[in-house]
Order: sequence, then structure tokens, then C-alpha cells
Amino acid sequence: MMRATQRHRMTNGFIGMVLITATMSMSWATVSAADSVPSQVALINDAIEQGWRDYEIRPAPEVDDATWCRRVYLDVIGRIPTLEELKTFLDSKGNDKRAKLVDQLLYDDKYTEEYANHWGSIWTNVLIGRSGGTDRRSMTSRDGMQKYLRDSFATNKPYNTMVYELVTAEGTTKPGTDKFNGAVNFLVDKVNDENGVLATSSTSRIFLGQQVQCTQCHNHPFNQWKQQKFWEFNSFFRQTRSLRRFVDGTRDIDHAELVSEDFAGEAGDPNDALVFYELRNGLTKVAYPVFTDGTEIAKSGYVSEVNRRQELGRLMLESEFLDKMAVNRIWSHFLGFGFTKPIDDLGPHNPASHPALLEDLAKEFRKNSYDTKQLITWITLSRPYQLKALLGPANEIDDPSIGEMPKFSRFYLRQMSAEQLYQSLVSSTNAGGGGSYEEQERQRREWMQQFVVAFGTDEGDEATTFNGSIPQALMLFNGDLVKNATSIKPGSFLDQLSQSGRSPRDRLTDLFMAGLARRPNKNEMTIAGKLMVARKGNEKEMLQDMWWAILNTNEFIMQH
Repeated sequence: MMRATQRHRMTNGFIGMVLITATMSMSWATVSAADSVPSQVALINDAIEQGWRDYEIRPAPEVDDATWCRRVYLDVIGRIPTLEELKTFLDSKGNDKRAKLVDQLLYDDKYTEEYANHWGSIWTNVLIGRSGGTDRRSMTSRDGMQKYLRDSFATNKPYNTMVYELVTAEGTTKPGTDKFNGAVNFLVDKVNDENGVLATSSTSRIFLGQQVQCTQCHNHPFNQWKQQKFWEFNSFFRQTRSLRRFVDGTRDIDHAELVSEDFAGEAGDPNDALVFYELRNGLTKVAYPVFTDGTEIAKSGYVSEVNRRQELGRLMLESEFLDKMAVNRIWSHFLGFGFTKPIDDLGPHNPASHPALLEDLAKEFRKNSYDTKQLITWITLSRPYQLKALLGPANEIDDPSIGEMPKFSRFYLRQMSAEQLYQSLVSSTNAGGGGSYEEQERQRREWMQQFVVAFGTDEGDEATTFNGSIPQALMLFNGDLVKNATSIKPGSFLDQLSQSGRSPRDRLTDLFMAGLARRPNKNEMTIAGKLMVARKGNEKEMLQDMWWAILNTNEFIMQH
């Protein structure tokens, strides 16, 4: 497990392997004035601090303003702050400056598009995977999925509304087509898969935190899920079909349409539309649509009499597991670990680290109309989110990486997602090509495709890691994106930086603040001086060498 004081290696063509010390400032910063903090923040703090007392541990000190600013930009809008944004925050006054920045990132029109793009990307990966919609044989439209999610987050659509729409959607997958409804892309490829088996497992896992996939063929050995429950849940999807729509006059698939249609049941009687499944001993049993809490709906397969997916959506919205799963997922995004591991496996078989807090936050989320931005505010202003990424003698038992329950007595170091890395390089260094949203998305997708190939992350999950592999090194060291980010051409980030500040020392400090949200240490200042000599006094080339090295450190790609 990496420590906040760990030394990271930084390669440079002129000086070989360079060591960067990633120590954090010890300054204390107050989150906000007491009268401006939501009561839910106190709820979080009280529960987490009680856990520290119970385990007799002392939390890490609070992180400095610069590092916290970098942290919250990455988590809320998916990129590090620009140098100008960071300086503006550091220069701001008042003990509620952190609360004001969270409010700005969430509600200022200037950041709406970035917020929506970031959370749209996160949920696209959750719902259809990193490779969803990229295969020519897939009926899923990645563009359609992203458009639906971007629009939902841009308007701050309530979470429960979004879930209901994703589960019950009908329409076409592709933007610009008749009856377009981007929400159908969640299920369009899943309902045709072995009688909706994938739709069953994905819906229950993603939205309810109930992992039923292994109960398709047998009872779960560790939790309350039985084979009967799997097929009862599966029955809700039996009125749903995906239809391919072809390009006129060809057999090429243009898009797909998700429709609801009558289900005759596997016995051929739509008035009693049952599903058969087979036990491991060969016996055949019958299932009808029954929700996980035992609530039954009508057995008819006629859509006009009962729309099973709409009934499923209604029952899901009434379930406390919907609330808990949403809180657990978003908490994990900001704190690095959820209350359970894995985050999408809830129940008595998998105890939560802070069960009362998870339940209380879930109730508050429901009480506040499933407002995701409010939940984000509570978490980012809470005390555990303010802490340094420091594991020491006072909290050494708080190490979830070795299987311990998280105590949230420190900020858990983690690597940026591929999307965060790309957007940080583009936004903070003007490395992107610009253009329309479609053009920017094309450029990002091309880079992401290279990333996925280089890192072998062809699974539809979040297994992507920056693990120091040779493909990663070659891509980051020599890729076009980094070349653009380290350009010294007129108008580039480094060109503009070289013309700012009062001295070379100021400009070098700005370089480190822009990339790592900290000042260079004594060793790094010495290295810069040697590079200045090697470059025969050409400061811009020295800055280019240092910037290239910064971008290729572990410290840069870490969320700390």
C-alpha cells in the first residue's frame, strides 16, 4: 500500500531516475463555518469519529488547501484544477472557502458541462462497461447512453427517477432516430441474453446491491438468495425484447429498439405466464414475478394488464436497498472504499463497516428527494474527506487493502481513472484539439481505446490500473497527448507559464502547483538548477523537462 510520504520515481532524459518526495503540508484548514455546514455532515462526522474512539486510533491530520482543492476537482468534475483555479482558491479568504468551492463546482453554470460529462462517464462504465457499445455486433449505442446520462446529471435529475427510467425505458438506442430514448441502452443488450439473465443480475446488483448471478443454477451458499428468487426476479424482464433496425436495403444494423410485448409464458398461457427453471437434481420448478422482499404482482403476461418492468421499477423505488446502494457507491467514489466490499453486495452476509451511518445516510438521501448533489456536498465537507493520505503508528490498523474494515481515519490513496487522467492532461495543459463536443469525445475515445488495449482492460468494469507496466510507460512517455501537454510552441501551457511570475523559481513553483498541488522540495530545486545548466540557460526547455517528468510520476496519476 502506498503511503502519502512515499517517494515516487520520476524519469528524466538528462538526469536519469529522479526522486520526488510526495510529502504533504501540515497546515490545518477549517472546512466551513459551523452555521453553514449541513446537519448531515455532523451525522457523518459523529459516526466516523465514534469509530475512531472505539478502535482507539487517532486520525491523520487535515490536508492542506492545495491538495484538497486538487482532490475535490478530480472527484466532482473529473480533472485537476487549472493553475489559475488553484490560485484563486488559495487566495480566497474565509473559513467556509471549501464549502464555497464545492458549491461552485456543483451549481455554477461554468462547471455544469464538466460535471455532467464526468458523472455521465462514471455511470456509463457502471451500466454498460468500458467496452459497451464499441463492438460492431452490439445493439448498445454508447453515444445514446452517454447523452441520456449527461442530460440527467446536467439537470440534476433525482437518482430514483433516473433508476426508474433506466429499468422501464422503451424506445430506440441511437440519437437522432425516431423514438430515441437513451435510457434503453442499459438493457438493450441484456434482455436478449439467455432470457434476460444478464438483465436480472445487472439490475439487482447495480441498483439494489444484491448479487444474484450465481443463483441462476443453485442456491447461494452464503446469503439469503435462493435459485427461486433469481427466476422470480428474472420473470420481470420476460415481456421485454430488443429489435434490430437495419439500414434501408441492407443487413447492416443501424440501431436497436427496446419494446414491451405480451409474454405467453413458457407453458403457452399468457393468463398464467410462468417461467420454468431446473434444480441441480433435475427437477423442474415454476417462477412468477416476485420482488426480492416477497411482494408478488399479477401473473398475467399481457402488457395491457400488467407491465412487469414498470412494476419492478415501482417496487425498486420502495426498497431501502435502492437508497443504501446509491449511498454506498457514491461514498466509495469519494472515499476510495465503500462501507462494504464489494460495494454492490449488501446484506447480513456482508456486514458494513458503519451500518448505522449507511442506514442514516440512505434515509437522508431519500428524505432529500434523492438529490445527488446534496449527497456529494455532505461527503466532500465531512471530516474523513479532509484528512491527509497518511498511515502511521496512530492509525496503522486502518488498512483496507489487506482486508481490514475501513475506519476512514485517513484519505485512501488511489489511482486516477483513465478518464480523469485524460481530462486532466487536456484541461490543465491545453493539450486537446478542441472542437465540438462530438469531436472532443472522438479524440477522448480514441485515446481511451489505446489505453484499454495497452492495459488489457477489456472487461466491462473498473479494473483499469496504472501499474507501471511497459505499455503504460511507453504510452505516457511518448504518447501524443503528453507531447501536446509538454509542448513549448507559442500559446502552449509551458509557453504561457514561461512568461509569468517574477523569477524562474516562481515559475518552477507554479509548475509543481499545477501538476501536484505542492511546491517543489529542495532536491527538486537542485535538479531544476542542473537542468538549467544542461539546457545552457534555456529556461523554457528546463521547464519542459521538469513538466514531462512530473506528468510521468506516480504522484501525478494518484488521487491523494
